[in-house]
Amino acid sequence: MKILYFTGILILSFLALASADAQVYIRLNQAGYLPGETKIAIAFTDNQVRGSFKVIDLRSGKTVLEAPLEKAEPKEWGNFNNYFKLDFSQIKNPGRYRIMIPATGNTSQTFSIGDNVYRTYADTMLVFMRQQRCGYNPFLDVDCHRKDGKTMYGPMPDSTYVDVSGGWHDAGDQLKYLITASNATARMLMAWKAAPEIFPDRVGASGRPCPNGIPDVLDEAKWGLDWIHRLHPAPGQLFFQVADDRDHMGWKWPDRDSSDYGWGRGEHRVAYFATGKPQGLKKYQSEATGIANIAGRSAAAMALGYNIWKNDLHDSVFAAKCLEAALDLYGMGKKQEGYQQGNSYGAPYRYAEDTWADDMEWAAVELYKVTGDKTYLDDAVNYALKAGNQSWMNYDSSNHYQFYPFANVSHAFLYDHAGKELKEKLAGFYRDNFRKIVQRAGSNPFSSGVTFIWCSNNLLTNLITQILLYEEMTGDKQYHDLMLAQRDWLYGRNPWGTSMFTGIPAGGEYPEDVHTSVWYLTHKMVPGGLVDGPVLGTIYRNLIGLELNSPDEFAPFQTNYIVYHDDIGDYSTNEPTMDGTADAIYMMALLWKSYRE
Repeated sequence: MKILYFTGILILSFLALASADAQVYIRLNQAGYLPGETKIAIAFTDNQVRGSFKVIDLRSGKTVLEAPLEKAEPKEWGNFNNYFKLDFSQIKNPGRYRIMIPATGNTSQTFSIGDNVYRTYADTMLVFMRQQRCGYNPFLDVDCHRKDGKTMYGPMPDSTYVDVSGGWHDAGDQLKYLITASNATARMLMAWKAAPEIFPDRVGASGRPCPNGIPDVLDEAKWGLDWIHRLHPAPGQLFFQVADDRDHMGWKWPDRDSSDYGWGRGEHRVAYFATGKPQGLKKYQSEATGIANIAGRSAAAMALGYNIWKNDLHDSVFAAKCLEAALDLYGMGKKQEGYQQGNSYGAPYRYAEDTWADDMEWAAVELYKVTGDKTYLDDAVNYALKAGNQSWMNYDSSNHYQFYPFANVSHAFLYDHAGKELKEKLAGFYRDNFRKIVQRAGSNPFSSGVTFIWCSNNLLTNLITQILLYEEMTGDKQYHDLMLAQRDWLYGRNPWGTSMFTGIPAGGEYPEDVHTSVWYLTHKMVPGGLVDGPVLGTIYRNLIGLELNSPDEFAPFQTNYIVYHDDIGDYSTNEPTMDGTADAIYMMALLWKSYRE
């Protein structure tokens, strides 16, 4: 093996025995690589290929690395005959790269190596978050859903008006959920705490271009905090969902929503009150047992908001409002331990979360940090032991959003306040999860460690987050390459060769024909949105009302096991979500932080 270094644009090329018309597909992280990290591309073909690959500087034409192809078995899934790993970790010089196969003429997307390849992506993801805003939407420059909403299940008479305007549309639809918005708000607050230097100030509170002295990620997080305050209009009261599947009536402008919730087309939408008991206005009832999941996450977000607005933004009035809400919400969670689920109307799909101890642990830790009251620390320990290693990572399948949010961040935040014995338990809970991931990652040539349930990309971002938090806790890097493989999958090292973020990286292969009204009506690509991601074929084939609108560009890479479509008709794989994108913002902040430490 030999390696020569040149600054500039590089190319990876195969020296292979293959016919001139043989097709070899190359999959890599289009977003790029840091100089010192592991760098592995995957190549696959139905043809016989053997020999070595070269790394070539395009400007000079000279070889900088020659190394043998490493056979990678497809194992449990993968529908091509031959898979190879192309390890070019020794290339450390900054520059632009491309993989090329001279024997066949096949080339890959371009990518970079450099210290700053990921610096701007979290900020780009905020563009998508602003496009999801309800109330005033800065992307469309319209006001929508100002009549949200009229109550159901509350202590007041049904159909009483309550102001629950604001928040974010959940995905391609225009529903709003505290289940997801509480987590999204907290993740953006944590992202700023983790890596404030990557978040500029380009827009104001409205989301329009007008710097206001506040980082844009905090402007967006405050949009969420303000909505949670509206959902918590009085002590002991909490609303958790606005609208339901009556929203799903085709592509529509949010300011011209003609859905009818019983008060006329385009009028008020339903606002569901959190009772902690099963709800559903028709035959599909939730299985709610309490409200601690949404109350705990909301309390955590409010405690984080108090900390930042008091100590960093020096707004004592808003900070005090957040702390007051955090204390009351936490008390509500303690009083009604259990989980509130999403409500459906005429469809069987809902957010079926059935965990809550991790959310109360999170809230307790955040309240301990801002109050110093040891009672909260004691509560956090008790909730941590109750949550244990509970995670989607330990199962080969789970219900939709069953283990939400998909990373237990609270164990990591409690770790710094724990004694030696508890620290080992908390780290051990994470390691228990990772063991199953390692096993699953060994089943395929891409080292993907998630289960391909609906919103599998959300699982990926949270797996990356949990590994990074574990590394911060313990200094143990044994799962670092596993983490990199999951990151690389998100940016293109997957069977379809596509990034899973709209518009990222610029000039790359990424989702375009996404399942949103904005795309359908404007054909304007909104960058930064994380799409749901591939699903099991068994899930895809049994979903209601799913039909592709165009020929499948990825047909050669689909298997009976998993599928992904860049098609507006596929709401299971190509719908960008607000909460998944917020998770990814935090993931990117943690990645940046880990790079700098």
